[in-house]
Amino acid sequence: MRHDPMLPPPVARALGEYRALLAEHGLTWGEPPLTYVKAMSHLRFPDEADRMTLPPGDFDLADLDAAFRDVIGGDVPRGLTRLRLTPDGHRLTLGTPLVLLSPTPLPVILLVDSALDSPVTVVADGVPYEIGAGGARLLDIATDSAVTVDGTAVDLSPLSRPAVPARLRLRAGVPCRWTVLTEGGQGWYPACAPPRRDNADMPFFHGDDIVLDVPAEPVTVRVTRGMEYGTAETVVVPEPWGETLVELTPERVYDAAARGWYGADLHVHLNWAGDLVAAPAEAAAAQHGEDLHVLNLVAGNVSGARVYDREALEHWAGRDLPWSDAGHIARMGVEYRSDLLGHVHAFAVASPPSVYHTGFEGDADWPPNGASCGELREPHAALGYAHPFHGPVSSPEDIIGDGRRNCSGRSLVVDAALGLVDGVEILHFSDQDDPSGTIEVYRRLLGAGARLAALAGTDTMLSFTRQDTVSSPPGWERVYARLDEPLSAEAFARAVRLGRTFATTGPWLEVTVEGRGPGDTLEPLPGDRVTVTARTIGPEVERLEIRTADGTIAEGPGGELTTSLVVGEPTYVVAVATGGRHPRSPYRPAFAHTSPVYLDVAGRHVARLEDVRWCLHWLDLLEALVRDHARLRTRSQLRDHLDLLEKARSVYESRLA
Repeated sequence: MRHDPMLPPPVARALGEYRALLAEHGLTWGEPPLTYVKAMSHLRFPDEADRMTLPPGDFDLADLDAAFRDVIGGDVPRGLTRLRLTPDGHRLTLGTPLVLLSPTPLPVILLVDSALDSPVTVVADGVPYEIGAGGARLLDIATDSAVTVDGTAVDLSPLSRPAVPARLRLRAGVPCRWTVLTEGGQGWYPACAPPRRDNADMPFFHGDDIVLDVPAEPVTVRVTRGMEYGTAETVVVPEPWGETLVELTPERVYDAAARGWYGADLHVHLNWAGDLVAAPAEAAAAQHGEDLHVLNLVAGNVSGARVYDREALEHWAGRDLPWSDAGHIARMGVEYRSDLLGHVHAFAVASPPSVYHTGFEGDADWPPNGASCGELREPHAALGYAHPFHGPVSSPEDIIGDGRRNCSGRSLVVDAALGLVDGVEILHFSDQDDPSGTIEVYRRLLGAGARLAALAGTDTMLSFTRQDTVSSPPGWERVYARLDEPLSAEAFARAVRLGRTFATTGPWLEVTVEGRGPGDTLEPLPGDRVTVTARTIGPEVERLEIRTADGTIAEGPGGELTTSLVVGEPTYVVAVATGGRHPRSPYRPAFAHTSPVYLDVAGRHVARLEDVRWCLHWLDLLEALVRDHARLRTRSQLRDHLDLLEKARSVYESRLA
């Protein structure tokens, strides 16, 4: 009996286990209730969730629901239905009713909001929920659910209305990302596609020559194909009971591969809890529909011991995934996770690691990140710190904070000095409004002599159909790498290790110094003059900047910018492109940043004293954090941390000369 190459038996068994967890526990899959696990239901409404005030430490789920209710006030965001309980009875509030083409029910997110001064029991599909006085509860029901309030039935008929069915056939000629919606923002999907919505609450699915049922009413159809393409849109009124063909193809803005550059999302999860179990075919459709050249699907834990997609990594480690082709490479990778010291993703690993995470569920914060990086750093792998910083950073104190376990990349200062990682996600989901903190730390490390590639990873989780940025399609931020050879996982990882990259939300960005690009090293003599040129492509670019270790040396509008630099001390050169929000940069203001071109002088790398001292101060604070907050079982575990800290300190101190 032949097995589906997309679903080898170990992977199929794992997906079956995940479906059982979803059926038993819902969205969280029974993960230990850390803050980000408890907030999963509310993150389906990212704008409202961002405004919630969460108390520190542990908190009760009902308090989260009440905080969500208080944030939305009298409004009802799209996709939410409110059941208000008052002394005069109950009432439903919603936006546009859902359109039904058949008796098949549609899911509904229901907020039960009590204004009563005594507890009340709400029963939904036979499950009782106790709502405290003045309390709230977020429930997942369906348009055909049975809901009662203290035994009194709630009329859910206003949630939906019937419509005459029609059918669309969508054709672009290549796999694309499609959005099909009707009045009120209701999304429509092929029978085989889950109801995904991105961070902007737009429905989407991937494919080409697709048939789907829609109402015989005005339907908006949009198509795009990732950041190298624009968006095409049309409105049609499909023929009732018939099939209407829509042929629509997005225009290309630039062709990176034709220039020898290939874009990657180095941080995507197939499964990581969520409202569905994602099979490899979901990743294949997304990669080709986004024309994403390189996809790194990482195995990783959530808040407990279970490592999701570990079976897929064990089966496919060191091999391309089955849907890879000459222009698209997918691999199983891994995200090593320490909530105290930072997370690291690895691409093109040849074998699974012996340790996937430390510190969770009371485990020791050992081995140190550097030890795990050393194991993952195989000859062909590329390692980068994932979502390292989550807000503004003006000093090392902002990195260490109060010692709370917040996933910050606190050990990056060690692993960068020792050459144990190749790059840093300077674009990631956690700083979508303001990347300045991550960029500040990145430039400090570069100025202190570290050679780190600019990387990007979205942390998209394909097992969520609606969940802040992580339900958005992979590749909405990308790292592009310049290859001097045909595309392969090993070639891309090699380019990352050499620093031949730029990270972007959409704009094309390049920089050259005397014709040499990111990752290259020039060795001018003191007093030599070099020519620097930066170029952008993309309508969203408003400002183009050329910087060295000492700051900005030239700036102008998007397009092309050329300047000259008289070399004195060793330095580096990068280009930065910025702009406002744009459909090609949908989740944040437009931003792109290159890796450096290095200018060494008299055999010396850049080592600005201010930046070296900044990193040494960071090391001192990190040592205090490890001594005071790390969970360590033995003296030897502490010694392992201190040994790496001391080795890193010696590196930085050598650069003070």
